[in-house]
Amino acid sequence: MDNVVRGSDQLVLRHQLDGLSPTSVITVRLATPQQLAGLAAIARQEIPGVTATGESLTRFLYDNPESIFAFQRSEILLGGIAFLHLNCRGHEALLLDDIDLKAPSRDLLARPDEPVSAMYVWGLAGYGRAALGLANVNEYLRKPRFIGANYLARSSTPAGRNLLMAIGFQPIPSFQNDLWSYERSWNGASKILPASLRSERSFADARH
Repeated sequence: MDNVVRGSDQLVLRHQLDGLSPTSVITVRLATPQQLAGLAAIARQEIPGVTATGESLTRFLYDNPESIFAFQRSEILLGGIAFLHLNCRGHEALLLDDIDLKAPSRDLLARPDEPVSAMYVWGLAGYGRAALGLANVNEYLRKPRFIGANYLARSSTPAGRNLLMAIGFQPIPSFQNDLWSYERSWNGASKILPASLRSERSFADARH
């Protein structure tokens, strides 16, 4: 998967993400190693330019078992979503365009025992009714480790941008090209920037 967001062309959501109810139409669970080759194949098919393999996703999952979710219906894999769970340093590096999103340094990622500062949507690919599973993922990410973090994402396709807008993401100023944020209802705008940037840096001249 790449730092791209792509949504299902067959489903249009028009609600804030926090207002969506988890679904039982599809099964949403943390991805297993056995599903990673299939998820990589869907990403290569659905997102132009992606070259992910099951092996690369296995390394990614090993570092953070809560980073990839799979969407499935009747034993059929519909797609998945992967996150970079950033610590404060990683959050700042993303906003300053100072992070390699294809191979981020581990010291920019939150440790399993460390609260997450921001959740970057590293990849989203699926078809059919896969997008329904976003509500289930959001419900899972209400756990204490993630509760203080907002979502960040980039879009490189019209379908991806439409999906972001449909579930309440907004573009934000940053040095990272075309960065969007979703403010979780209990966090607000203050969580978009880590404390170091709120107090010391300005994005007045940042790219939009």
